Amino acid sequence: MNDTHLLVLATGGTIAGMAGSALRHDYRPGQIDIADYLSQVGELGLDARLVGRQIASIGSEDMDAAVWNPLHAAIHEALDDPACAGVIVTHGTDTAEETALLLDLTLPAAKPVVLVGAMRPADAVGYDGLRNFANAVRVAGDAGAAGRGVLVVMGDRVFAARDVRKARTRGTDAFRGFPRDAIGLVTPSALDWFGAPWRTGEGAAWRWHDALPEVPILYVHAGMNADTATRLVGPETRGLIVAGVGEGNMPDPLRRALVILREGGIVVVRSSRLDEGLVDREPEDDANGFVAARALNPQKARILLQVLLANGVRDVAEIQTAFDRR
Repeated sequence: MNDTHLLVLATGGTIAGMAGSALRHDYRPGQIDIADYLSQVGELGLDARLVGRQIASIGSEDMDAAVWNPLHAAIHEALDDPACAGVIVTHGTDTAEETALLLDLTLPAAKPVVLVGAMRPADAVGYDGLRNFANAVRVAGDAGAAGRGVLVVMGDRVFAARDVRKARTRGTDAFRGFPRDAIGLVTPSALDWFGAPWRTGEGAAWRWHDALPEVPILYVHAGMNADTATRLVGPETRGLIVAGVGEGNMPDPLRRALVILREGGIVVVRSSRLDEGLVDREPEDDANGFVAARALNPQKARILLQVLLANGVRDVAEIQTAFDRR
């Protein structure tokens, strides 16, 4: 084992889950403490010195600020530690893409930060967690991982936070990227990057805030009426993500209702409910005062808008620029 020091921050998820039977479909996430998990990992002979810390023991469907705040603080502390070469975060797969983007927007890119999870619990037949974790160690310990922002390692592939998304509910090949697919291929013994780092020397794009503004997601469907939007918006709502049909489209009565909300100070972002939905800005967006989400899906568009609003960005043109740069 070499002297590469990696901090492992555990939040729970399937990678630390147990079913009580190798054949059961249901299981409980976050059942294995990080100390016990690293004890098992130690038998793999990985080429790194791993130090673990338990942040939470939840399924990622319960991920919120109560976990994000201490997680961000621990990562930031590790990035300031000259002895620490990188950080690995064990995370449930359901909301990994949201946590990854939130961290990517609010952390410097000087050292690797890698999220890793599993699609099967630790006592299931074909458990993928140990291999994914070994791959994450390979990535986090590689000097070439720096300058690429926050990364997600799943199924022998490396994804950038801005691209990664969970695309399947089952199977170990459940993640893919859009508009770019994987930016690297990894095994416990090898790592190949596709292209050079793009964030070398960059600091955090936006300041971290312990509390993020309320931004719900409105899912558009056939037969939808305008009342759905107004019922979704409350007194604390600051923005609204529209998961539109096709390229962010919506029924005209709904559009008119959203224009009224926008005139009242609610930021409206058009995204797509499609898995690979690129939403370009249209001339009507100028008249409506809407923002186009570009390549970000609704859940990621929500994270970016929350961060922008928390940092005091209210101007629609400035918000559009931030989405264009993602």
